[in-house]
Amino acid sequence: MMMQEEATIYNLIPVEEEKKVKPPRYTSKFRDNVKDEYTSDRHDHKTMGYAKVPVDTTDNFLKKRSKEPILPDKLKYTYPDEERKRPPVPKKDDKPLMGLKTTKNFITTNAVQNITSVPRQPQKIFVDTKKGDKHPLDPSGLEPVYTKKKDFGETPKYLTKRKEEMQRAQEEYNAYVAEHFRRGAMRSLTAEEREAILRGLKQNWEEIHDQYQGLSVVTDTAPKKNRKERMEAEMKQLERDIEAIEKHKVIYIAN
Repeated sequence: MMMQEEATIYNLIPVEEEKKVKPPRYTSKFRDNVKDEYTSDRHDHKTMGYAKVPVDTTDNFLKKRSKEPILPDKLKYTYPDEERKRPPVPKKDDKPLMGLKTTKNFITTNAVQNITSVPRQPQKIFVDTKKGDKHPLDPSGLEPVYTKKKDFGETPKYLTKRKEEMQRAQEEYNAYVAEHFRRGAMRSLTAEEREAILRGLKQNWEEIHDQYQGLSVVTDTAPKKNRKERMEAEMKQLERDIEAIEKHKVIYIAN
C-alpha cells in the first residue's frame, strides 16, 4: 500500500518549480582542427564525378582504334639459361671444315691422363632387403660422421666461457670475504666448531626422534595431534640445518 502524504496547510501554498540549469555543452578543443582536416582534402567532383558529363566538341570526334590499349613494343624472348644453350644442329646444306690437322698424340695423352688420375672411390651403400635394394650410407646415420670432425672431442666454447665466468665469480666472492676478514666484520668457523655444531644438531634430532617413536599411534585428541606436528616440524628443520652444514665445508659468521 502506498503511503498518502500528510495533509497540512503548507501543501496549499503554491511552490515555484525550480528549473534545472543544464551545464554548457561539451565542446572538444580539437573541433576546429578536425573540421579543417575534414574539409581540406575535398574538391569538386572528387568522388561522385560531374553532375552533367561535358559533351565533346564536333572536331574531337571518336576515331577508329582510338580506345584500344597501346601495347609496348614486342621484344625478343630469351631464356634465363641462354648462355648454356648448345649450338644448333648443322643443316643438311652446311659443309664441314675440311683439311684441319692436329699434332696432338692422343695415345700418349690418354696414357698420361690415366697414369696421373686419382682412382675413383666407390660409393658407400647398404642393402636392407633380401632383394638387394641399395641406399646411400652417408644420410642413413649408420656412418660415424660426427666422430670424424676436426673439433670432435674438444670442449665446447660455451662450456669454457661458463667455466671462466664461474671462476671469475668465485674470485670476486673470495675478494669480498677477504675484505670483510680484513675489517674484522666476519670470521670463519674452525673445523672443531663445525664438528661440534654438527654433532649437537644430530644429537638433538636423535632425542626428538626417540620421543617421536614413543608417541601414540592414534592421535584422537588435539594435544596429541599438535605435539606430533610440532615434533615433525622440529625434526625437518634439524635435517635442513644438518644438510646445510654438511654441504658447506667453510662457514662464515658475521660479527
